[in-house]
Amino acid sequence: MVKEIILNDRMIPVTNYQESVEDELVMISVDFKVSHEEYHEITTLLYKGSFDVNVPEKNVSFFATIQNYFTSITNLYQEGEVGDFHLSLVEMKR
Repeated sequence: MVKEIILNDRMIPVTNYQESVEDELVMISVDFKVSHEEYHEITTLLYKGSFDVNVPEKNVSFFATIQNYFTSITNLYQEGEVGDFHLSLVEMKR
């Protein structure tokens, strides 16, 4: 099972990973945890919308955009809290 992905040089440990190919485009969906301390850095990264994606364990690299993204309703502004994030990416041709 894939344990991490890299978005724009930021390693993200994942708890779930799914990969498919549709119309020759790679699509991945991941679930991961985000702590109060990581919240600002991760959300700032995700607001960019497009990323260089690397999945080292699968030897897969591509440029992608967000297809779907959602989080738990956890208040990550509170110290000690951890939220659940889900992210689906689809490859973009440059």
